[in-house]
Amino acid sequence: MISFSACLVAYLLDLRLGDPPTWPHPVRWIGNFITFLQGRIRAFCHTTTSLYIGGACLWLIVVGVSWGATYALLAFLTQINPWLSWAAQVWIIYTLLAGRCLSDAAMAVYVALQNGSLEECRRQLSYIVGRDTSELDRPQVTRAVVETVAENSVDGVIAPLFFLFIGGVPLMMAYKAVNTLDSMVGYRTEKYRAIGCVSARMDDLANLIPARLSWLLLSLAARLLCLNGKQAFKIGWRDRYLHKSPNCAWSEATVAGALGIRLGGPNKYFGELVDKPWIGDEEREIDIQDIRLSIRLMMTASALALALFALVRWLIVM
Repeated sequence: MISFSACLVAYLLDLRLGDPPTWPHPVRWIGNFITFLQGRIRAFCHTTTSLYIGGACLWLIVVGVSWGATYALLAFLTQINPWLSWAAQVWIIYTLLAGRCLSDAAMAVYVALQNGSLEECRRQLSYIVGRDTSELDRPQVTRAVVETVAENSVDGVIAPLFFLFIGGVPLMMAYKAVNTLDSMVGYRTEKYRAIGCVSARMDDLANLIPARLSWLLLSLAARLLCLNGKQAFKIGWRDRYLHKSPNCAWSEATVAGALGIRLGGPNKYFGELVDKPWIGDEEREIDIQDIRLSIRLMMTASALALALFALVRWLIVM
């Protein structure tokens, strides 16, 4: 049984502290585990078919161990002292929420856009996006940051909270394992297409409901922040499938509608130009203040998600 007090304390800790780089972090451990297993699988799997099978095994092992280790840890601590288990829940939930971390990364680019050179803007952006940043101008840099905040509002905050309230801390950890697998091996490049196929598809499946909830939550957040909530709702629905991912455009289109700007468009990934469709209507040119507005939308939507999921769970169990 998940403790709402642990959720609330962890959420507030994330808002206040973020993710200090020197502190231990479960996602880094998951990432190291993925790197280790991927090396072992590639050592034995040399054909496309065997890499598909190896990728499925990779997914099962990483997600299973992440869920099982978390469950076992909390069960063990509960036997010793329930307060130890509560404290562990707080720490794990806090580390798995990425709202403040995402905000800080976006604001680093914002500060560079205000005061730094274009090269510094590109450098700061390269830490948070997978696209080639070497030829981007300032509006393109700004657009990339807004897109990143919009997209990661789902897998960084809304989806982890969704799985937390469905299945407790172990399921939240399992979701982060799914998400980390996708970010590390879920690419359509020659190197990862086979071994990362299952990871990419399972991440799409895991985010199916949270992405669609983000459309509603971000639309409501836009209304509360006196942005264009009606347009956010409309564009979020209209452009929801204008992305190769079945999930990403839901949040990006909603943010684009709330701000009255266009997102998406052609970008370079790993040296290859990808002709992506435009999302939203260009009612005005994008501005660096849109970065701050996108962060406010993400933070407000995450608070709404916490309140909504807690309310639904309380109504179910009462």
